[in-house]
Amino acid sequence: MRKIFLLMCILFVMVLTGCQKQDVCKEKPVIYLYPEKEIEVEVQLEYAGTLICTYPEYDDGWKVVAQPDGTLCDESGKTYSYLFWEGNGDATYDFSKGFVVKGSETAEFLEEKLSEIGLNAKEANEFIVYWLPRMQENKYNLITFQTKAYTDVAKLHITPEPDSILRVFMAYKELEEPIEIEKPAIAPFERKGFTVVEWGGAEVK
Repeated sequence: MRKIFLLMCILFVMVLTGCQKQDVCKEKPVIYLYPEKEIEVEVQLEYAGTLICTYPEYDDGWKVVAQPDGTLCDESGKTYSYLFWEGNGDATYDFSKGFVVKGSETAEFLEEKLSEIGLNAKEANEFIVYWLPRMQENKYNLITFQTKAYTDVAKLHITPEPDSILRVFMAYKELEEPIEIEKPAIAPFERKGFTVVEWGGAEVK
């Protein structure tokens, strides 16, 4: 009985911290560019995975003219609000710290937390519009904001180099019942000079 109890404890810790093999749904980030004046920007993504969709088309990188308000223009004259990519990767996300949120309270939580993290109203609105339909019907969501686990597999190379960069990546799991978990600290972000902001997310089964 003692061995069975110890085994159950180990399995519970593995599930709680995300140490087991993870089934990660597609990663879907968008990238905003905010220069201080109109400039040409090249963005290259070094991704440890497979790109399955990009917009505008990713051809060994994105080359755009960026405006201070975030408007992007490609060589053909088409304009965009951001750079989008979707991919299948093999990152393992850390669920040892996070936030347990009722599905019905997801919108309110994201509004508060994304503002605290550093997204502006437009960026947070686009984040929520994308992710809320996938989360609000769940009984509970275990929501985490990843940094190292995400940036290790999705490196950005931007020319000219930005003065400040914020990369927000949410990984979440659906829960049937709430669990006790340590909440992470949120570091403040200061926008200065040429600023790059990215948000993305993935559901982990």
